[in-house]
Amino acid sequence: MAPTQSARSIAASLASLFVAGAVLAGGPGAAAEPTVITLTQVGCQFLESENGVDRGFAPKSAEDCNAINAKTAAARLAEAKTLTLKPGQYVFRVTNRNVPYELGFWLRERDYDWRNPVHKLTKVSVSGGGLATGTTQDYAIELKPGDYVYSCPLNPTPDYRLHVAG
Repeated sequence: MAPTQSARSIAASLASLFVAGAVLAGGPGAAAEPTVITLTQVGCQFLESENGVDRGFAPKSAEDCNAINAKTAAARLAEAKTLTLKPGQYVFRVTNRNVPYELGFWLRERDYDWRNPVHKLTKVSVSGGGLATGTTQDYAIELKPGDYVYSCPLNPTPDYRLHVAG
């Protein structure tokens, strides 16, 4: 017995729903989910960037970190790991673990100059503040091959290195 027009219509509708569901669920043709990179800020540093070593800095202000970094940043960066990633979509999930003032996050191309209006149009940069003690925020960005740095200007940290190669 041949299927009726309504049976063919129902089958076509179910097939369309299956394809739409596969796309929504990450099947063929779906956009890839961004990779999450977790970073934890403590006084004047990102833990993961300094190989998990908490240096025990206890700043009360950004000025304290500036003084600490003037003495220690070069040696710390020499030992810090360069984060190496593939091109793609990322979410940097940043947590303020115990810094007693508001923090932020800034990731940008290595040669980015915020004073250059052309860089604001042509270079990659993502930033934001509002990280009170114990809070976490996500910063989404698409990274293309090249060299980047990331830091916190409010909890002054060194400019940690990030390399993207495909």
